[in-house]
Amino acid sequence: MIALKYLQAYPATLQDKVRELIAQERLGEHLAKRYPGRHEVQSDRALYAYVASLKQQHLKNAPAIDKVLYDSKLDVLRNALGLHTAISRVQGGKLKAKKEIRVASLFKAAAPEFLQMIVVHELAHLKEIDHNKAFYQLCQYMLPDYHQREFDLRVYLTWRELPSTINVNHRE
Repeated sequence: MIALKYLQAYPATLQDKVRELIAQERLGEHLAKRYPGRHEVQSDRALYAYVASLKQQHLKNAPAIDKVLYDSKLDVLRNALGLHTAISRVQGGKLKAKKEIRVASLFKAAAPEFLQMIVVHELAHLKEIDHNKAFYQLCQYMLPDYHQREFDLRVYLTWRELPSTINVNHRE
């Protein structure tokens, strides 16, 4: 049986459906049908503008974001698809915090829906630090189908790690 490390928290019935698609060598095809497009947000500057636009649309009163970038060092294996940090520095007797959002570089080639889900997740951390009920309510406020996209993103990550003989025909 194939271990589905990104889907371990989901019910066995969902995991079995994913395993069935893998066994039929149709998981890549399934994902391509659901998410056929690729976004055009390729540079750090474009990513900053994209994040700023979503922030302005949903979280006008949240703290400003100082830096947004794609990060090739984020470790997807430890569930770091994106990262929200606040770096505090003393400047002239005052404590200043700079907010940063980093998105794993592998999402440069992903569907726009996956990039949006990652950005919404990181933006929600501006208001809610912990992954609690209020955090997920905020994610759903910004992206009503947040939970479905998170599941599909985890399926996508599972597909990316399949041996190349299974997904060679569907690689981006």
